[in-house]
Amino acid sequence: INAEYMGSAVGIAREFCLRSGVASTLPDTLLKVQCLLLDIGANIATPRASSDEARLARTAFAEENVGHLEALIDEMDAQLPPLRNFILPSGGLASTHLHSARAVCRRAERAIVALGTSGTSVDAATTKFMNRLSDFLFVAARFSAHLEGQAELPYQKQKGLLGKKRQKGWRGLATQPPNPNFLRSSH
Repeated sequence: INAEYMGSAVGIAREFCLRSGVASTLPDTLLKVQCLLLDIGANIATPRASSDEARLARTAFAEENVGHLEALIDEMDAQLPPLRNFILPSGGLASTHLHSARAVCRRAERAIVALGTSGTSVDAATTKFMNRLSDFLFVAARFSAHLEGQAELPYQKQKGLLGKKRQKGWRGLATQPPNPNFLRSSH
């Protein structure tokens, strides 16, 4: 589990939140999250079964952190329009980087769960926090887009990148190479 990588992803998102120019407590909250991620790293790195009581107490991760995160999720979510469909990472640079941090968080959460199932003792609050952190980052991404007045792009089922069926040629490739400008906007 690389808490530093997760902390870096949150740090990048925090920097974009600061640069958005929108008055919000989100950057301060993200800074606190970065500190808590270092606490989680210390918690995971400390063998729960073989460490002395002082070290266990120093590296314990408090369950109250989970409750604080849930309260922040509820506070931001109450200010957002209801979600009617899946959204893509979008809504400006801060929002997009928060979505990216969420993806990193989900990967870290899966690794922590795997540690627990492999016999390594992990504090339950650590696993719960990482689960709720990914939800927090998702809501924070939406909140950031909302504060900046940026649109969230809805997911739409696609028929393919080119929008039409193409005949396959040599090695399954299209018989004619695609236009190099096909991904450029026509606006």
